[in-house]
Amino acid sequence: MLYSNRLRLRAAEREDLPRFVTWLNDPDVYAHLAMAYPLSQASEEKWFQHMQEGHPAEQVLVIEIREGEGWKAIGNCSFMDIHWVNRSAEVGIFIGEKTLWNHGYGRDAMRLMLRYGFNDINLNRIFLRVHANNPRGIKAYENAGFQHEGAMRQAVYRNGSYFDMLLMSVLRSEWQDSDF
Repeated sequence: MLYSNRLRLRAAEREDLPRFVTWLNDPDVYAHLAMAYPLSQASEEKWFQHMQEGHPAEQVLVIEIREGEGWKAIGNCSFMDIHWVNRSAEVGIFIGEKTLWNHGYGRDAMRLMLRYGFNDINLNRIFLRVHANNPRGIKAYENAGFQHEGAMRQAVYRNGSYFDMLLMSVLRSEWQDSDF
């Protein structure tokens, strides 16, 4: 498990899947994710099995916060498509518990992922894609140390409109020189 002052990241378990399905079927939660269709428990089971067969560094991690004596799951994150020669990976994250949005948990989880990616997995570049109409996400990523790289113009279609997909990244050298 990975720990910070306010949260921890742990490996996802099959028992987490019903919670993931609930979160990912909420229009407010999936509005800024690469999802466009309702998610079934069966499809989430199939995804989980496939994910478990992949590289351990690309396993989904559950974001948890302290709740009394225990821990409460609030979202998940993972590295995807790690390119081992280039030492590069995409990172994805979402906070599914809407009552905990705007509390800095996404930023903190992302900082923990950067530490894990650079220190433990030995990555050199960690990047993400974020919808241009997601100011809360963009701010969290900027506060975690991500820099803007560019935009894929009108790459996303939602609710009758096209909008840009922004590319952001952090390099190991930037992260080592920061206060994050």
